[in-house]
Amino acid sequence: MDELKQNAQDNAVALSLDTLDQLPPGVARPTYRRADLSPGIVHIGLGNFHRGHQAWYLHRLMQQGLAHDWAIIGAGVRPGDAVMRDKLLAQDCLTTLIELDPAGTSAEIIGSMIDFVAVEDGNAPLIAAMSDPRIRIVSLTVTEGGYYIDARGALDVSHPDIQHDIANPDAPRTAFGAMVASLRNRHAAGHAPFTGQSCDNLQGNGAILRQTIVGLAGATDPALARWIDTNASFPNSMVDCIVPATGQAELARARALGIVDMVPVTHENFRQWVIEDDFCASRPAWENVGVTLTPDVHSYEAMKIRMLNAGHQLLANAGEILSVPTIAACMADPEIASFFRKTQIEEIAPHVDAVPGITPAAYLDLIERRFSNPEIHDTTRRVAFDGSSRHTGFVLPILRDALSDGSGISGLALTEALWARMCEGTREDGTTIEPNDPIWSQLVAAAKAARDTPRVWLEQEQIYGDLQPNAAFADAFDAWLSMIWKDGTRAALAAYVNWRSLEDSNPQPAD
Repeated sequence: MDELKQNAQDNAVALSLDTLDQLPPGVARPTYRRADLSPGIVHIGLGNFHRGHQAWYLHRLMQQGLAHDWAIIGAGVRPGDAVMRDKLLAQDCLTTLIELDPAGTSAEIIGSMIDFVAVEDGNAPLIAAMSDPRIRIVSLTVTEGGYYIDARGALDVSHPDIQHDIANPDAPRTAFGAMVASLRNRHAAGHAPFTGQSCDNLQGNGAILRQTIVGLAGATDPALARWIDTNASFPNSMVDCIVPATGQAELARARALGIVDMVPVTHENFRQWVIEDDFCASRPAWENVGVTLTPDVHSYEAMKIRMLNAGHQLLANAGEILSVPTIAACMADPEIASFFRKTQIEEIAPHVDAVPGITPAAYLDLIERRFSNPEIHDTTRRVAFDGSSRHTGFVLPILRDALSDGSGISGLALTEALWARMCEGTREDGTTIEPNDPIWSQLVAAAKAARDTPRVWLEQEQIYGDLQPNAAFADAFDAWLSMIWKDGTRAALAAYVNWRSLEDSNPQPAD
């Protein structure tokens, strides 16, 4: 087997349309002709997740002879997106997807993306692409923190980027400003609007995207804002697939399969996509490839965001402090895994409703298997990234519900204390945690002050808001963070796991 791998590496083929027939026979590839495809979707924020999830679903439709007029044009608004553009264009926008199943690795080439617009200041190429009436969907993966939401949940019109777009509507800085500019062009030309489709992990992501687009348009052109709000659609959705970042190990995996791909994507053997069927300009036949179309996206996204995404934060913050490198390694750590399971069962699952086909208990079993997949090298650093958005979006809503109904919050308070400890910037072995949040310097300052006065951490109003004055939460947080600094993270995890006073709605760690 080693000899076969070495032979594949030595004879690896640089991925392109011209070399598809030269790839090893075990690698699946498109059965459709790329020349037969025409664009229907612009996707902004074209990273690994999109290519391993939404682009894969579209590829599966194309393999059935469908959706050939729905090909993807990639786009980005950050300077770093130009690097991805160059790499993808060099290989004709093809992507190698490598499925990491414990039972064995497999690979396929997907070709549902056909172009990538130039990344320029002012976003003129992107605006032109979205103004094309052939484009009927503009989708986004711009991270949970990328929607310019203020502490009240409204559009943050004071943010410098939004201020720039209001002052420069024809040369915007943000993806949303570019979308508004293209909708203005379409309206002026008598074309219908496109569907705006958020694929980010936000509760009510379509409603949030609508708020951002309509709010930004209204700041400069109220009539345009009314037209968008009346005629465009913004379906809510839930997306799910664990897709690690690409590094040298992933490049080596592709080469070991006989493929030179500069941006391969590794992924788990699980995908889920639940969409509200609300598209103003038609859509691909997503239901033909396993997508769930339902008017009740909320229940699905609540289960996923509360159990999987919040669960990721339970693991990653503890893992970073304890120098546990991956999520799978966290699940193999008895103390971290026990903390994860106890918090899920006692403090998260009670605030999650069942959805058709699966209960919260069964979903917990599913995500524990997925997180434990040793082939998925999903780093704790990647999962812990942008905690200021992920804790506010994933963990704190559960905490609010628990406080409202008087149920247990000790594990959730410990989760926040672990995040505060992580943001101090050092691990327990003395190594440095490199900046890992858009507001990292602010978080570090608060975390260092909280070492002696824990409640300083909770004074970050843009994060904790109405939770600051809650004594039950503040007392539990104070006790946990004090214990972590005094006795260490493992002592705090063990204290929580071994706590047996379940009838106490808010148990406190022992002194």
